[in-house]
Amino acid sequence: MLSLDSSVAMAGVQDSGISAMWIFAKLVPSLARLDSTIFRQTSNNKLAPPFQQRINRAINRQHLREKLLQRLSLHTQLLPMYSIGLALPVFIGSTLAETTDPSLWTTATLGGQTFVNQGLVGFGYIPASARDSYGETLGGLGSAIALQKGTFKAGSNGTFTGRLIAQPDRGYNVETTIDWQARQHSFDFVFSPYYSKNKLDFDTAAKTFSIQYKSTLLYSKAPGFPTSGLDAISSIPNTSTYPVLPAPGSSSSKISVDAEGLVLNADGSFWTSDEYGPYIYRFGANGTLLQAIQPPTAILPTIGGKLNFTSSISPEFGRDANQGFEGLTASSDGRTLFALLQSATIQDGGGDKETNRYTRLFAWDILAQGSSPVIGEWVVPLPQSKKGKTYAQSEIHALSSTQFLILSRDGHGHGDDGMEAKSDYKQADLFDISNATDIHGTKFDGTTPVAPKGKLDKNVVPATYVPFVNYLDSKQLGRFGLHNDEPTDRTLIDAKWESFALAPVLDSTTPDDYFLVTMADNDFITINGTALGKPYSASYGQDVDTQILVWRVTLPSVPRGSVAASLGI
Repeated sequence: MLSLDSSVAMAGVQDSGISAMWIFAKLVPSLARLDSTIFRQTSNNKLAPPFQQRINRAINRQHLREKLLQRLSLHTQLLPMYSIGLALPVFIGSTLAETTDPSLWTTATLGGQTFVNQGLVGFGYIPASARDSYGETLGGLGSAIALQKGTFKAGSNGTFTGRLIAQPDRGYNVETTIDWQARQHSFDFVFSPYYSKNKLDFDTAAKTFSIQYKSTLLYSKAPGFPTSGLDAISSIPNTSTYPVLPAPGSSSSKISVDAEGLVLNADGSFWTSDEYGPYIYRFGANGTLLQAIQPPTAILPTIGGKLNFTSSISPEFGRDANQGFEGLTASSDGRTLFALLQSATIQDGGGDKETNRYTRLFAWDILAQGSSPVIGEWVVPLPQSKKGKTYAQSEIHALSSTQFLILSRDGHGHGDDGMEAKSDYKQADLFDISNATDIHGTKFDGTTPVAPKGKLDKNVVPATYVPFVNYLDSKQLGRFGLHNDEPTDRTLIDAKWESFALAPVLDSTTPDDYFLVTMADNDFITINGTALGKPYSASYGQDVDTQILVWRVTLPSVPRGSVAASLGI
């Protein structure tokens, strides 16, 4: 199958009158044989660790491609604007595989294993003015994403196809919250990985991940009772079925939902994490509420000793306003659900970026009979700037039972309401709870803070946190026509990245390699929007498209085959 570069190259072959089949007949067998030789030689080098062996093979392959193409005198005829070394076919399951320039790879070490960031390989966007099937603006999409089971496939031409489920938050709420029904959208995509270090212009780059809207599913508390995005200024009393639920008014039968995380279940139901509660909700395949999980007392927001779910002001205790369960993920076996607060609770230093570093990760047994008990709780230290300001997290993804991806960031970039174009931190990092203290069921689940005023209890060991994929890498962004800092236009990287999805690369020679898909939340910012059937024009003054980035990464702690199995591959 052909990569994006190869498709361009073969078009050049046809234009010049050279037979494409002749090129393959002459070039591919030689390359495959020599590539196999390189594999054996580098693998037999006992002095080189596995990762270095892989880098050596990638470098040798790149040099080999250049020599072969030069030998066939094709470089001037086929690739006037593209990288000679990377315009070659990809064969899934063979020793011949595409890679990005290994000199640009970065690594992270965690738990004695090496994780590799091979770079950006795809970019796409959804126009800010796009509409869903209800006529509403398609915005806020990157709050959560997931790949629908049974849809991710490798094509015969080097591309991948699949269906992406995107869940926005509470609608266009720049001026105030609105009575917007929570929902999820389905998108079909075609992904054509781009591995060359040569720079694409923005429009060409956007073709590497083309995406098309398909449908929308609305969420309801019960049939005829839609959810609402309005601020939770009241609550619905607990029943035998549900705990106390956030509500937009004392007489309302609706529940207030500010949806953030998303986990799809095999039976068609799905879990959604929320910021108001912050709660965890399970909805049926038809979008109707089935279950609500209330977190421990330490997380519930209170004012004057009473539950108060409002997001307009910070509480005196519990989760900070608009800092609920941003991160949600499940174990590969579907038994354990994990949720991570965006930043520390009020009693743990929340409400102040200089002290809100120590946030909490929870684990629930979601297959337990009759309930979903908390089975684990750990402290996760969020990264901070040189000035000691915390970068809050927006998403997590379980790699194993103890290791996770985490998306920590600032709020600068395209769509920043403070109009700050330059971003300082947007990263897909890693953390490990193997040696962290499990504090669930202890005094810290009550009124005792685990990190009073931002100082962690000396008897509590936090998770181990290491940086990994830097979204702001100028060389990687530049390859796809993107940039950080001025000018403020559609080529500026979006401000708010809030989601992850993993897919296998489907190459048997690199079983630990995955595509990491990440999408931004544009806050519904457009100058041509529609919300609740009425037009609006965001005060930001320009459209902010929903950007999508795809990275290729090596994740050795992921159980081999688990991601493919979860996706029905």
